[in-house]
Amino acid sequence: MTEVKASMTGNVWKIVVQKGEQVEEGQEMVILESMKMEIPITAEITGTVQELKVAEGDFVNEDDVIAVIE
Repeated sequence: MTEVKASMTGNVWKIVVQKGEQVEEGQEMVILESMKMEIPITAEITGTVQELKVAEGDFVNEDDVIAVIE
């Protein structure tokens, strides 16, 4: 399993994938908003989304786990 982590502090603006969805390496999974900038968080491996640990509107800190891919 691979944990996808936030690259910076911000709000979860949009979740692009769903639990159980197949993702490709580099595919956008979540978009964070910080200081009016949109920061895409991408899958680090090809696999299946096992768990989403955030919801839209949540606040995350740098290195918080956003999702788990297997």
